[in-house]
Amino acid sequence: MTPTPQLPVAPPLQILRLQQVCRMTGLSRSLVYQMEAEQRFPKRIRLTERAVGWIEGEVQGWLAERVAGSRR
Repeated sequence: MTPTPQLPVAPPLQILRLQQVCRMTGLSRSLVYQMEAEQRFPKRIRLTERAVGWIEGEVQGWLAERVAGSRR
Protein backbone atom coordinates (compact mmCIF):
# COMPACT_ATOMS: atom_id res chain seq x y z
CA MET A 1 0.00 0.00 0.00
CA THR A 2 1.50 3.33 -1.07
CA PRO A 3 1.03 6.40 1.10
CA THR A 4 -1.31 9.10 -0.14
CA PRO A 5 0.60 12.23 -1.18
CA GLN A 6 -0.10 15.21 1.05
CA LEU A 7 -1.26 18.37 -0.67
CA PRO A 8 0.36 21.60 0.46
CA VAL A 9 -1.84 23.57 2.82
CA ALA A 10 -2.05 27.30 2.24
CA PRO A 11 -2.00 29.50 5.33
CA PRO A 12 -5.44 30.87 6.18
CA LEU A 13 -6.22 34.29 4.77
CA GLN A 14 -6.86 37.01 7.30
CA ILE A 15 -9.10 39.87 6.26
CA LEU A 16 -8.69 43.30 7.82
CA ARG A 17 -11.49 45.81 8.08
CA LEU A 18 -10.82 49.52 7.53
CA GLN A 19 -10.34 50.36 11.22
CA GLN A 20 -7.73 47.59 11.54
CA VAL A 21 -5.94 48.80 8.39
CA CYS A 22 -5.83 52.35 9.74
CA ARG A 23 -4.53 51.16 13.10
CA MET A 24 -1.90 48.91 11.48
CA THR A 25 -0.62 51.50 9.00
CA GLY A 26 -1.18 54.76 10.85
CA LEU A 27 -3.08 56.11 7.83
CA SER A 28 -6.45 57.85 7.96
CA ARG A 29 -9.40 56.22 6.23
CA SER A 30 -9.49 58.92 3.55
CA LEU A 31 -5.79 58.43 2.82
CA VAL A 32 -6.25 54.64 2.56
CA TYR A 33 -8.99 55.16 -0.04
CA GLN A 34 -7.04 57.87 -1.88
CA MET A 35 -3.85 55.78 -2.07
CA GLU A 36 -5.87 52.76 -3.20
CA ALA A 37 -7.45 54.84 -6.00
CA GLU A 38 -3.95 55.95 -7.04
CA GLN A 39 -2.82 52.29 -6.98
CA ARG A 40 -0.31 53.02 -4.21
CA PHE A 41 -2.02 50.77 -1.63
CA PRO A 42 -3.40 47.21 -1.80
CA LYS A 43 -6.82 46.89 -3.36
CA ARG A 44 -9.74 45.99 -1.12
CA ILE A 45 -11.93 42.96 -1.69
CA ARG A 46 -15.69 42.84 -1.50
CA LEU A 47 -16.90 40.66 1.36
CA THR A 48 -20.61 41.32 1.04
CA GLU A 49 -22.76 43.83 -0.77
CA ARG A 50 -21.92 46.47 1.87
CA ALA A 51 -18.65 45.27 3.41
CA VAL A 52 -15.06 45.36 2.17
CA GLY A 53 -11.75 44.28 3.61
CA TRP A 54 -8.05 44.06 2.85
CA ILE A 55 -5.92 40.93 2.81
CA GLU A 56 -3.61 41.16 5.80
CA GLY A 57 -0.60 39.72 3.94
CA GLU A 58 -0.90 42.36 1.22
CA VAL A 59 -1.08 45.17 3.78
CA GLN A 60 1.91 43.73 5.65
CA GLY A 61 3.81 43.47 2.36
CA TRP A 62 3.02 47.11 1.61
CA LEU A 63 4.29 48.08 5.06
CA ALA A 64 7.47 46.05 4.58
CA GLU A 65 8.12 47.85 1.26
CA ARG A 66 7.69 51.21 2.99
CA VAL A 67 10.14 50.23 5.74
CA ALA A 68 12.67 48.92 3.21
CA GLY A 69 12.35 52.11 1.15
CA SER A 70 12.96 54.30 4.18
CA ARG A 71 16.14 52.38 5.04
CA ARG A 72 17.88 52.95 1.70
